[in-house]
Amino acid sequence: MHSKPPRRRRSCCCRFLCCTFTTLLILIIAIAITAGILFLAFRPKIPKYSVDKLRITEFNFSSGTNILSVTSNVRITARNPNKKIGIYYEGGSHISAWYSGAQLCEGSMIKFYQGHKNTTVLDLPLRGQIQDASGLVSKIQQQIQDTNNIPLDIKVKQPVRVKFGKLKLFKVNFRVRCKLVVNSLSANNDIKISSSSCKFRFRL
Repeated sequence: MHSKPPRRRRSCCCRFLCCTFTTLLILIIAIAITAGILFLAFRPKIPKYSVDKLRITEFNFSSGTNILSVTSNVRITARNPNKKIGIYYEGGSHISAWYSGAQLCEGSMIKFYQGHKNTTVLDLPLRGQIQDASGLVSKIQQQIQDTNNIPLDIKVKQPVRVKFGKLKLFKVNFRVRCKLVVNSLSANNDIKISSSSCKFRFRL
């Protein structure tokens, strides 16, 4: 015959599970209450971003090596519309420019603190080399010939710490994706941005 476990052991196990569940429930409720108080006190608004200027200083395709080299400068405006919330832009960011699923160049944001109701303009250098780029270059040239415009994606991943009053919260990731339409990717020419729109989201 199999012996049954003692009732005392099962009772202790049930009490442990009950205490654990109760603690987690209290913690979740406390976090929700804290979040609600912060929202009511500070009325947080989503930061806004825009791409205002793009300049290509190098767009060089070497047929011998089949490598495309791209160097550019992108101007991004970051707006913090909040009256009581500051944003610390931390290190470890990544910004990249894409065409038709191919990354053309990349770089990073600078570290800085953005205060209340502040607008900051950033000029950011981007560089890249694309291997086996003959097909990509032909596609770009054909699209310019057919439509006289080039759609680009600017993607940003930026670690930040948000400051509510004097309370500095844990680090989260801002993710920004901007869709542009430009008239050229030629080096050292004035590039016109015919349309630009940015979407923002964040992750813990």
